[in-house]
Amino acid sequence: MFKTIEESIAYFSSWVWDWPLLVLLIGGGLFLLLYSKCVPFFYFKHAIQILIGKYDDPKNPGQLSHFQALSSALAATVGMGNISGVAVAIISGGPGAIFWMWISAFIGMATKFYTCSLAVMYRSEDDKGSVLGGPMYVIMNGLGTTWKPLAVLFALAGLVGTIPAFTANQLTQTLIDVLAWDDSDRLYIGLFLAGIASLVIFGGIKRIGNVAGKLVPAMVMLYFVTVIVVLLLQLEKIPDMFMLIFSDAFSGKAVAGGALGYLIKTGVKRAAFSNEAGIGTAPMMHGIAKTNEPIREGLVAMIGPAIDTLLVCTLTALAILSTGVWQHTDSNGITLTLDAFNSVLPYGLGDILVMIMVLVFAFSTLFSYSYYGIVCLGFLTKPKFGNYYNVVYIASIVVSAVVKIEFAINLIDSAFALMAIPTVISTLILAPKVNKRAKEYFTSLKV
Repeated sequence: MFKTIEESIAYFSSWVWDWPLLVLLIGGGLFLLLYSKCVPFFYFKHAIQILIGKYDDPKNPGQLSHFQALSSALAATVGMGNISGVAVAIISGGPGAIFWMWISAFIGMATKFYTCSLAVMYRSEDDKGSVLGGPMYVIMNGLGTTWKPLAVLFALAGLVGTIPAFTANQLTQTLIDVLAWDDSDRLYIGLFLAGIASLVIFGGIKRIGNVAGKLVPAMVMLYFVTVIVVLLLQLEKIPDMFMLIFSDAFSGKAVAGGALGYLIKTGVKRAAFSNEAGIGTAPMMHGIAKTNEPIREGLVAMIGPAIDTLLVCTLTALAILSTGVWQHTDSNGITLTLDAFNSVLPYGLGDILVMIMVLVFAFSTLFSYSYYGIVCLGFLTKPKFGNYYNVVYIASIVVSAVVKIEFAINLIDSAFALMAIPTVISTLILAPKVNKRAKEYFTSLKV
């Protein structure tokens, strides 16, 4: 029976991530990019100033500072999608898939500006006065109750899409690979991971925000330094790797049958998992930022894809490609990344460093993703019942540690696709509202 479920999810994932959804994500994002006339990109410096707290006001409504909101959103994205997901993209789509991840990320910056601005513009409150944000509230408060089925679709898909299947699975695989544990230990590893995660997520969103605010800067810096060392040892190969990415992006030679369309789809899918632009998870976190100015949070959110895809994913890709391990291995996911590091770093140092980074990356993701499920369940029932999702979430960590990587990937891809449909549609309809608010805000800055 489980095999039938696996096959059904794999078929649905393949079907739903075909051209209609890619046109919606990339076409919709490209429209938003052009519709904004790229104006938000000219305020990147201002976005950094907002991020570091120049405009923070503790009296503003919300639960998290701008920095905590971005850190918590990044904690959910700068994780296994950037270490393991890039390896999956290269194995399944070839080096050219990285180019399409870049394109998707650049367009995704515009998408995130709009979706997260809207999340603040149309957020809601629970009965305790705490703010709630996300595409479902944007749909209900921005488009009205006639569009409620679209909001319900997002929330239902979100209950599945926020299950940490890929992260728990690949973290388990890392521990097995590095510590030479037996494959039969997966269940015990899953129970251990669930126990650690529960210590943070049952503390609520403020604890998650505090932990993420400390973990994310540290993990990005550690990963950056480690990969730079690997690349310095392979420095002469880096220009060729960039040429390989660009040439393969349009030829698709590394893909079976030279299927360029498949290569593009692979890049866009993995970018969606890496930065989640257009999926709708980040607006749930950015929507609760302490601010009364939606455009500020949209600008902060725009930084996300630049960090997790354009920076971190690129570093991972160059490390894997420059070592050449991807050309002669059956490994996939995190195992391939480990192979790449170990082929360059001496004395098993790659294992140790990658395990440390994976532990930090993965746990930060496990901590943050739970909040998204809470918001989705709270919308479908009542906000006060949302925390019951944590019980399901903790149990899913144990299950995810045992299943195959292919099942984990297909499950999350399927849910993300269903979440993207309401997110992008509502954003396109309400984009004029953001433009109007942005014009007022940017004009006030000049004054």
